[in-house]
Formats: sequence, C-alpha cells, structure tokens
Amino acid sequence: MNVIEDDLRAAFVRHEPLTPSTGPLRAAIDRLAATRRRRRQRFQAAGVTLALLAALGVGVPQLRPDRPADGPAMSGRPADVPPEALNILLLGVDGFGEQPPYRLADSVLLVHIPADRSRPYLISLPRDLEVSIPGRGIDKLNSAFFTGAGEPRPDLDAGYDLTRRVVADLTGVRVDAGAVLTFAGLRRITEAVDGVEVCLPKKVESWHTRRTFPAGCQRLDGDASVDLLRQRRYLPDGASDRDRNAQRYVGGLIRRVVGQDVLTNPVRLAALLSAPGKGLAVDDDGLPLTKLVAVLPELKSVDPVGLSLPVGPPTDDATRLRLDPKQGRAFLAALSEDRLAQWVAQHPERVNPVR
Repeated sequence: MNVIEDDLRAAFVRHEPLTPSTGPLRAAIDRLAATRRRRRQRFQAAGVTLALLAALGVGVPQLRPDRPADGPAMSGRPADVPPEALNILLLGVDGFGEQPPYRLADSVLLVHIPADRSRPYLISLPRDLEVSIPGRGIDKLNSAFFTGAGEPRPDLDAGYDLTRRVVADLTGVRVDAGAVLTFAGLRRITEAVDGVEVCLPKKVESWHTRRTFPAGCQRLDGDASVDLLRQRRYLPDGASDRDRNAQRYVGGLIRRVVGQDVLTNPVRLAALLSAPGKGLAVDDDGLPLTKLVAVLPELKSVDPVGLSLPVGPPTDDATRLRLDPKQGRAFLAALSEDRLAQWVAQHPERVNPVR
C-alpha cells in the first residue's frame, strides 16, 4: 500500500507543473459572484434607499397635479445643463414566486418622462409583440422575462435584465431605471394606500372570479385590483384592453399617492415601499434613485398620458403581433427623439384615457 501511495505522490509531483494555474479562473469566479451580489443588493436595497432619502428630507417636495416646475437649484442640476428625457421600465409578472410560477411578464409598461418635464407618458408594449430575444430567437415579448429568469428557481433580476435589453433594442431608447412587480406585491401596494380608484369605460366581468366591475370610477382593494388586471378573456381587444386597464390602475395609483401626500411623509413612504416585500424589485443601476427622486418635483403635471405601441394585424401564427410598419416606426421615432407631445397632438385617437 505504501508503494502505491508513493507512486501516486510522485506522479502528482511530475504532472503538477503541467496543470494550468487556477488563479485566473478563481479570479473570474470571484468577479462574477461579486457582480451577482451587487445586482441582488441593487434590486433589494433600492426601495430602502428611497425611504431613507425621504426620512432625511432629501429632494422630495410635495407634488401636485399641474404645479409649475421647480428651478434647477431644486433638482440639484447645474443651471447650464439641460435635462434629458428619462425612460423607466415597469414589468408586471403573473405568478412569480407563487404557484404556478408562470414567470411571464404579461404587462410591459415604459414610462417616458420628457426633457421638458411636462408630464409622464405610459406606453404599453404588447406582450404578444414579436421580438428578437437573445438566446431564444424570435418569440413573444413576454417570454423574454421567462428566458432570462431561467429554471427551476427563477431569477427575478436576470429576467428583468433580459427584458430591459429587448425593450431597449426594440424602442431605440435608453432604459434608465425600472421595476418588477408581482401580483402579490401589487395587492399589498394597493392595500397600503387604502385602495386605488380605477375608471373603466365599460363593464368588465372577471373570467376568474365572476366579479363584475361596472363602468365608471370605483375604488378597488388589493384583491379586486389583481382580479381586474388579470382579465383579458372577455374583453373586446383582449390583452390590449388589459394593458389599458393597467394604465388606468397606474394613473389611479399616482393620483392616490399624490393625494395622500405620501411623498412628503417619511413614515407613509417607508410603509408603501416596504409593503410589497419580495413582490417588488427595483433597478436603479442606470439611474441612481437620488437623481430619480430629484426629477419628481420637476414635473409640471403628474397626470399621465396613456399610449400603446402601434401594431399591425396578427401574423400567420394568429397569436403574435408585429410592429405597424408605418405608425409604429413613426411612434418609435417620436419616442427616441422626445417628440411624443407632438405625436399625440397629431394622433389624438391613439390616446388611452386613464380617467
């Protein structure tokens, strides 16, 4: 036995110089692990950072609809530096972290804040839009999150990052910040503000619960909000109508938060940000939250304009949509050149009323 052990040791000694150094590989692994830790901390700590800023009274003055814009000193931007347009990507994920774990981003909303800080634009990107997804090929937009999140334990921030990349390629604009919200998180946010008013042009009947949402304005609790935003089966335009209802919900949530002075109350703001728990993840890698918060008081109006990316008729697949070759390209050009106000003035029929 000792002879065999001695032979083995001698063989290892002879071959050890031929073995590649593990230093570069170990360093690469350490860098990757550190990046992943930073990414997770980036998503998990962003809401806490905003709450702390509010508690310290940093740059969160009161917002009112149609208030005049504050000067550069208020925003922390030098007077000779013009503001830039901002784009924030919001993803609504059905079933993430729940059972069944669908992990599809069925609501994709791009919030565009123009350089003149006139008002926010809520742009719905159809979940069935045919796009190119790295690592997957041509598929529906909502599957980008599924592809990035992976299996069997979905990665929330990886799903967001791939969707962000696809949306940036599609629209031609830089995505400065974003968030992923599950239905469980949406339910808790709604309850945290004591309900959200949603104004519907027509009656909606729930395919899931048989609940009826009458036409007109109504305040919805958390369960009712989730129920409404899941509906598409009985709606005339299916998923497109669901996107419009998502815009109406976001518009109602903005009005509710502003009306309750949540942004000026550190206690309420902290409670709102912590309410979703693991149901909310925030990306501030492209736009630090300190800068995003400073932008809020610059808005002349917080009453949003609802829009949908113009698409053509379904493809041969009948379940996929393609960008309208004329209006779709013109819309994306207006978005990338920060001319949405002019585009809306020329196409008022494309505006989705959010109230």
